Amino acid sequence: MERNVKLRKLIEEYLKKEKLMQLATANDNQPWVCNVWFAADRDLNIYWFSSTSRRHSYELMKNQKVAAAVVLRHAPKDPPRGLQLQGIAEMLTDQKDIDKAISAYRDRIFPMKTIKRLMLDEENQHKFYRIKPTQFVLFDAVNFGDNWRQAYSL
Repeated sequence: MERNVKLRKLIEEYLKKEKLMQLATANDNQPWVCNVWFAADRDLNIYWFSSTSRRHSYELMKNQKVAAAVVLRHAPKDPPRGLQLQGIAEMLTDQKDIDKAISAYRDRIFPMKTIKRLMLDEENQHKFYRIKPTQFVLFDAVNFGDNWRQAYSL
């Protein structure tokens, strides 16, 4: 199998298998990392749903460059597998984009009833966000042996 096809297939597999990612933002040269529940679409866009008052939500409005990591669950003695990514993040405001995010996210993380309630909550309003990745780096000792760091650019 061609290397890029294999990498893309593994990235899709990792993004389907896991639901939690560590998201890194930065503001005024000060990084921040948090955990968010996520879903991905066929184009490898990453969506999450978060309160607009969270630090990461506020920071990406000032600096859209973000990074994230997803680790596949494994036992301590198992070979490591996971991915890191970098890209451009934004809060979704166009209804067509929001609908795509809902389609990817609902029932994987929250039922539609919960999503609607959080979107309408005036005190703790939630919005959908998207990362358009520019690069993935896989760390996969299962599929790549001793050469387990593999980069995939979009």
